[in-house]
Formats: sequence, structure tokens, C-alpha cells
Amino acid sequence: QVQLVESGAGLVQPGGSLRLSCAASGSISSIVVMGWYRQAPGKQRERVGIITSGGKISYVDAVKGRFTISRDNAKSTVYLQMSNLKPEATAVYYCYAAQLVADVLVAFWGQGPQVTVSS
Repeated sequence: QVQLVESGAGLVQPGGSLRLSCAASGSISSIVVMGWYRQAPGKQRERVGIITSGGKISYVDAVKGRFTISRDNAKSTVYLQMSNLKPEATAVYYCYAAQLVADVLVAFWGQGPQVTVSS
């Protein structure tokens, strides 16, 4: 089992920046990928970006160049640095982690704090 605790969400003005943190605990040695998803009102949950245990990073096109995923292995923490935020970034942001168990990815989710971009 993996537990994920997010922090850093809140209200920010358009054009501003915000950094989300996600601290993992539990069976962290078996995590193969971590990342962030978001769900805006009335929309499906979508992937924002992920980082694999090997360090490979990918982003959804809408955030490329403005969002950055990084990790601190010593703290078992993944970060999402968001810059030049737009109102359409308003959503609940979920931290995600997955373990590979018998060739099956088992997913874990954080509680999903709210990010609001508004003046």
C-alpha cells in the first residue's frame, strides 16, 4: 500500500505560480511511476504529467513549457511547479502513484486539493 499526501494548493491570480507537493509513504520502493492528474468542473479527469522511476517525464500538451514535474527521492516527494497559470487550470489536482504487481499497475491517489486560478 502507498499513501499520498498533497500540499500547496489554493487560490492564485492568472499569470501567477503555484507549487504542489506530494509526499509518499508506505511501500514506496515498489512505486514505478508518480505524477499528477486534474479534474475540472464538468470534465473528466485528465493526466497532467508523470515521472517514472527511471526519471522519464511526460506532460499533456496543454501544460508543456509552463508546468514542471520533479522529485526528491530522499523525501519520497514529487512536485508540480505551475507557472503562468490560466483560469482554465482551475481544477482538483490529484497526486498519483502506481506499483507494478504481477504485471498489473495498481494505482493510488491523493486526496485531491483544489487549485483555483482567478482574479
